[in-house]
Amino acid sequence: MAAASTGAAVTAYSLCSSNARLIDFTSRNRSSKVILLTRAKPSFCVRCVASEPKQRVRDPIADEGVLSDLSALSPHTASIASSIKYHAEFTPMFSPQNFEPPKAFFAAAQSVRDALIINWNATNDFYEKMNVKQAYYLSMEFLQGRALLNAIGNLELTGEYADALEKLGHTLETVAAQEPDAALGNGGLGRLASCFLDSLATLNYPAWGYGLRYKYGLFKQQLTKDGQEEVAENWLENGNPWEIVRNDVCYPVKFSGKVVEGSDGKKRWIGGEDIVAVAYDVPIPGYKTKTTINLRLWSTKVPSDQFDLHAFNAGEHTKACEAQANAEKICYVLYPGDESVEGKILRLKQQYTLCSASLQDIIARFERRSGGDVRWEDFPDKVAVQMNDTHPTLCIPELMRILMDLKGMSWDEAWRITKRTVAYTNHTVLPEALEKWSYDLMQRLLPRHVEIIEKIDEQLIEDIVSEYGTLNPEMLEKKLATMRILENFDLPASIADLFAKPEESSVDETSEEVKSNDEVTVTEKDEQLDGEETQKNKAVNKEPAYIPPKMVRMANLCVVGGHTVNGVAEIHSEIVKQEVFNDFFQLWPEKFQNKTNGVTPRRWIQYCNPDLSAVITKWIGSKDWVLNTDKLAELRKFADNEDLQREWRAAKKSNKIKLVSFLKETTGYSVNPDAMFDIQVKRIHEYKRQLLNILGIVYRYKKMKEMTAAERKANFVPRVCIFGGKAFSTYVQAKRIVKFITDVGATINHDPDIGDLLKVIFVPDYNVSVAELLIPASELSQHISTAGMEASGTSNMKFSMNGCILIGTLDGANVEIREEVGDDNFFLFGAQAHEIAPLRNERAAGKFVPDERFEEVKKFVRSGVFGAYNYDEMIGSLEGNEGFGRADYFLVGKDFPSYIECQDKVDIAYRDQKRWTKMSILNTAGSYKFSSDRTIREYANDIWNIEPLEIN
Repeated sequence: MAAASTGAAVTAYSLCSSNARLIDFTSRNRSSKVILLTRAKPSFCVRCVASEPKQRVRDPIADEGVLSDLSALSPHTASIASSIKYHAEFTPMFSPQNFEPPKAFFAAAQSVRDALIINWNATNDFYEKMNVKQAYYLSMEFLQGRALLNAIGNLELTGEYADALEKLGHTLETVAAQEPDAALGNGGLGRLASCFLDSLATLNYPAWGYGLRYKYGLFKQQLTKDGQEEVAENWLENGNPWEIVRNDVCYPVKFSGKVVEGSDGKKRWIGGEDIVAVAYDVPIPGYKTKTTINLRLWSTKVPSDQFDLHAFNAGEHTKACEAQANAEKICYVLYPGDESVEGKILRLKQQYTLCSASLQDIIARFERRSGGDVRWEDFPDKVAVQMNDTHPTLCIPELMRILMDLKGMSWDEAWRITKRTVAYTNHTVLPEALEKWSYDLMQRLLPRHVEIIEKIDEQLIEDIVSEYGTLNPEMLEKKLATMRILENFDLPASIADLFAKPEESSVDETSEEVKSNDEVTVTEKDEQLDGEETQKNKAVNKEPAYIPPKMVRMANLCVVGGHTVNGVAEIHSEIVKQEVFNDFFQLWPEKFQNKTNGVTPRRWIQYCNPDLSAVITKWIGSKDWVLNTDKLAELRKFADNEDLQREWRAAKKSNKIKLVSFLKETTGYSVNPDAMFDIQVKRIHEYKRQLLNILGIVYRYKKMKEMTAAERKANFVPRVCIFGGKAFSTYVQAKRIVKFITDVGATINHDPDIGDLLKVIFVPDYNVSVAELLIPASELSQHISTAGMEASGTSNMKFSMNGCILIGTLDGANVEIREEVGDDNFFLFGAQAHEIAPLRNERAAGKFVPDERFEEVKKFVRSGVFGAYNYDEMIGSLEGNEGFGRADYFLVGKDFPSYIECQDKVDIAYRDQKRWTKMSILNTAGSYKFSSDRTIREYANDIWNIEPLEIN
């Protein structure tokens, strides 16, 4: 191991030696040069060719007098300033006349990237030489957020970059704010994936991430008088200083065409549409380690020869560019609308592009590392593929296709390898989120994969029949209907015969019936004839029976083709086993695991909340908690200490003041920093119940209006209620909720009777950078989904980690957070998961009696107090006992009384600031379990079977 490590370092040096005249890496404490950034803060010197005596190139920074002398800086900071100065001049993204903050950001980012590339190349070279098993995390989303502060923080260079930029005339804060959030995700799925990459690098696990490089992201949210409007993200308009395009790393991806069988019996997929997936790499640095792993994003194009020059010169410009446009649009938008057939096709193309390009890349790496001796049976011992939700499900048939059609394996060999390689993380119990694809559409787009899926389905049927036998046909039929990958398909003839119904009558019985009819009276015969005529008429007029569409169940394919299925919170994993995939759990119980989610403490405390981090470090006695969050539990013994409480409140107040400025800048509203900051930020969805929150606020407002000023002040704690999150562009009800929240805010915020006692603010275009301001300033956070419907959640972990107290149901990770922070430090309300189905049945039976306070709120909304918009559809969803979009499926009305009563308890607790601060401290102390470092160790040990590989 030591020898290999030394070799890797030597190779890394040779890889970078061509840049030696530009970048020298020198340790502060040693005279010898080293190439890799060391754990002790490294120092590097950049000698700019612009300053060499052979030539004189204008230096805009020096000429403007911003940086005329570096001698006042420490050698380390001076080197960084020189590096930034070099990139401002020699890798320009802007005109040379100025050094404004946007240009300063790009120069600083490219300076950091220089340092990352050294470790990045060495890390990858070390992986190649050691040829250990590597994990590959495939996800449609990676919600990275801004990268500059995270990168320099992980490199332990924050202070040096702040000093260097100050010398160059800018603050680090101003420069960092120029970076747009990478629009590569939307919600918790993408944020979790990014936390996992941070932990993988920090813990030195050999791993890569794979995703798509979306040009326009999901959308940028704008709020107008009509509610939410969507416009395209512009995060790539000025370029991305972190990514490196790998024009030599590209793979063909095919759609449509047909499957033919050669004379050798092998299947070949030919014809159709061919595109090329090109790799864009983004370095992911670990904290206090040289390990820098890779996020590889795919962009799509076609070769230049597919540009129809003849058509273009003939004036048919659109036709000439058609192939390129069809290829490029695959990576335009995250989750394109799929109401149309074209939208569905585009989504399926996205998913297949991710799977095909990534697997081709993984296989190429496996073959390269194997040298001349490729042993395919070793593939699962070198490769672990993790499918983050069902979007990458096509990895299963694609890996089978490559192994059989391109590598010449038999079905059995390929199936054994595939099942040992791939694993699946389930993130939802919502039926609509357990993806199903139209069989006809998939047949049209991916004909070879449909053949493979059909055979997997056939094998599954055989396994089920073999396990359960044929003695109980009714039970067997139910299991097949639930477990099959292909939905609404006939069973194979041999199996279908088991369920054949006996004919209603035989020939002999018919004869007897005829004889009997001869004795019928004339009147009876006439009635019979009339009846037969009526039946004939009905048969003529009868509409054809509804034939359900043939579908491919992607989640079932994941379970069948993967070696492990994991949920993401204890309660969620139990629901997965007992409800969502119960039949599979009975068949293969060993496949199912729980891996409770986590978040990285680097971004989500240390960097976004430096004030609180300093307090934590002081009282724990070291910064070890950043890598070992178990140490956060030591805060419990100081929870009653008045000095700690005073410092804790001061840190919170500082963060609240920052947020006040941000809210004023982005929304125009001024709020009181001494009010309670009550925050709910997450994707807008009915099950997440932003509607319950805002109706609770409406009830609070109505009660305030019924009181005198003195009574209001005596009965209510001042609150600033903050919402954030995007409603999917075609999700009408979610967009109604956004509109309603903004209308309520517009009314309350301008009511002079209420003043600072209550403010309601919807922060537009919620993203990671906004979260980094909101979460440290939060005091109460709402995680109020209908019990049993949230898989885990990760924002609840971030809020708790930052000393915010949660109000919520026993859903997702709330259950485990409450266990760790203590029942007294969590505001609990609402029905529990096991009660939900009976409550819905009760509603359907007409037995639900709504609370009078809930009826009062609905009536108040309908009175028009919040404007002229008609909210009957939104309120109507909470009424009735049955029907689509009715009957209060998410139990807002049922939980409303419990919710507002729990909010009264929140007010009482907040009035006692000593008690509240103690609760806040205990939330941070109890959040130790929810580090993504812990989660990743569990994945590595229990699912991927990989070991840390640290570069020495």
